Amino acid sequence: MSRQSAPNFLSVLGPGLLFAGAAVGVSHLVQSTRAGAVYGLGLIVIVVLANVFKYPAFSFGPRYAAATGTSLLEGYRRLGKWALILYALLTVGTMFTVQAAVTLVTAALAKITFFDQATSLSTISMGLLLICGAITTLGRFKALDVVIKVVVVFLTVSTLIATVMVIPRVPWGGPWFIPTDSWNLATFGFVAALVGWMPSAIDVAVWHSLWTLAKKDATGHRPTVKESMLDFNIGYGGTVLLAFCFILLGAGVMYNSGQSPAESAAGFALQVVGLYEETLGAWAGPLISFCALAVMFSTTLTCLDGFPRAISVLIQRFRGRPKTDADGDVIVAIERPTYIGAMVVLGGGAVLLIAYATKPSVPGEPPPLLTLIDVATILSFLTAPILAFLNHKVMHGPEVSPADRPQPWLSKLSLAGITFLLLFAVSYIVLRAVG
Repeated sequence: MSRQSAPNFLSVLGPGLLFAGAAVGVSHLVQSTRAGAVYGLGLIVIVVLANVFKYPAFSFGPRYAAATGTSLLEGYRRLGKWALILYALLTVGTMFTVQAAVTLVTAALAKITFFDQATSLSTISMGLLLICGAITTLGRFKALDVVIKVVVVFLTVSTLIATVMVIPRVPWGGPWFIPTDSWNLATFGFVAALVGWMPSAIDVAVWHSLWTLAKKDATGHRPTVKESMLDFNIGYGGTVLLAFCFILLGAGVMYNSGQSPAESAAGFALQVVGLYEETLGAWAGPLISFCALAVMFSTTLTCLDGFPRAISVLIQRFRGRPKTDADGDVIVAIERPTYIGAMVVLGGGAVLLIAYATKPSVPGEPPPLLTLIDVATILSFLTAPILAFLNHKVMHGPEVSPADRPQPWLSKLSLAGITFLLLFAVSYIVLRAVG
């Protein structure tokens, strides 16, 4: 990158890190660690496939925003109102479980870091949602941008150090695939949950397009497609790297050790912190507890901003053709009453689900925490091929100039990804039906 282009890139740097902040959470701290702890390196190939095949759908968010000056939701509107209705149904169907899952894990980390055992996770969760709501409502995009940059870099460095130190303990001899006789409905269900949020739910592509536009409004600089894709690739590459790190940590410390993922939120949070303590030393426990809490807080924060932000713009798009500015770009103004109202509804629904997930588990039934996380991730998994299809259609629409459309290899990878996600989802539904 030349010196002349550096100032422009610095002015757009941020949405990619917001993507990383939203992605590096439950999918990494919980699901990737569980994958390594239970299956060793047996799911590495699945993680690679998920990240490769979902890459185009995620990249089309910032690419479309930079190419057209508007969000993916405007692209959905141009496809037809059916696309907006479909996105609305998928959003309402997943947002409460997603917000509850990330908030609950954040609360568990907060409890072991700052609170005593008498403090309930529901109470901590409500406090976290209120703090996040205040940051996004009062500080708006600038506060969100600054907070995420700090916490993502902090956890990335500490995780890389821990991973390097655990490498000698990783079972490099395999197996690198789950043996055929080990595949059952439970295994397939976990793989579906892992793919659902690896590296994140495809909903985040819509949020990413909105964050790109918000960054433009905050800086006054409209990013080029090249700038936006560089920013995105930095964030995406970081999330992929960290996914492998957490699998290695789980495989190196917990696999074949007799440990299994704890059933309670606080118990699992302690295990995650224990991964770092075993590799870096006891001194690292408090520091890593804070780092893990920080990154999960960033996920809670980005979700509490992303869903209401998308809902606010979605409602505007239902009203018809939007207004444009002097440059012809669609004006994406977040209506504060709608944004705050959606945030209140989202937070309230999440608190109710958290109250359910923190009740004592019934003997013989799956623990509520892992059930909630698996439900949230599987819902995202089942909706992934639909959203990927919408993003592909929009990115190849007539409003995107030929120069800004994806290269042929990326378009083919997008179609392959849609096929992969669709076949995977259909296979899961069939197995559930016959199992």
